[in-house]
Amino acid sequence: MQIGDEEDPMAKIELPHQHGEGQEIALIQEQLNQVDHFQTVAEVFKQLDDTTRIRIFWLLCHCEECVINISAMLDMSSPAVSHHLRPLKNSGLIVSRRDGKEVYYRAADTEQCRLLHEMIEQVMRITCPKL
Repeated sequence: MQIGDEEDPMAKIELPHQHGEGQEIALIQEQLNQVDHFQTVAEVFKQLDDTTRIRIFWLLCHCEECVINISAMLDMSSPAVSHHLRPLKNSGLIVSRRDGKEVYYRAADTEQCRLLHEMIEQVMRITCPKL
């Protein structure tokens, strides 16, 4: 067999049960094989696996705040808030700016952040009947 003569491995997928999926299953399988893409998504969601981080992220989607104010709003110590801000910032979900000695945080202006914010609000609306 020469280079270029190989058959597409996706064309050979045979599922134990055929339900009329046809070519669509090959496209789905191709995406499933992109494990690194799913890992990237998992890393983003990992940042929001903590109630406090979700609260901080949600807050910073609505306003820009310093650690002291975030601490006061969440009734937490500044070091505890800083501990949660670090992974959010490292993942690109929030950004910061310095003004003198003060550092201000806000949600990053990205499609990913807007989508996560909308998702949080939708889930809260669906699961929290008092909202």
